[in-house]
Amino acid sequence: LYNVPGRTSSNMTAQTTLRLAKDFENIVAVKEASGSLDQCTSILKDRPEGFLVISGDDTLSLPIIASGGDGVISVVANALPMEYSELVSASLEGDLKTAQKRQYQLFDLINALFEEGNPAGVKAALKILGVCDEHVRLPLVPASSALTNKISGLLKGM
Repeated sequence: LYNVPGRTSSNMTAQTTLRLAKDFENIVAVKEASGSLDQCTSILKDRPEGFLVISGDDTLSLPIIASGGDGVISVVANALPMEYSELVSASLEGDLKTAQKRQYQLFDLINALFEEGNPAGVKAALKILGVCDEHVRLPLVPASSALTNKISGLLKGM
């Protein structure tokens, strides 16, 4: 399952996720991107055995994993794979100090990447890093020059 209300304008409730997970054995995981730690916790608390809960919110990955989540599908990891991987690995290993350090280092950048919507921010970061250009398909538009400058400054501070 993929719960991303930011793209669908509709939240799949914890109750719906749990019912589907329990009623259909071929539903084995959810990418939970509701932005609600309460909702994630409800799913984690009552999920059937073997059902995976994967964070789809970069800023909530640490608390979701600390609450029993199983992993992350990340946006920021496209731009900073080593740094974000360190955060996730430390979280999964229970190394809270290292995970918190990385979370705090990445927090402002993560928020900046989403200021004008995904994928504009991460595309700007990837251009700054020399990975690819910032081209996006219509109806999407590239990040503004103000946001690109902000992201550039944040990346230089990493």
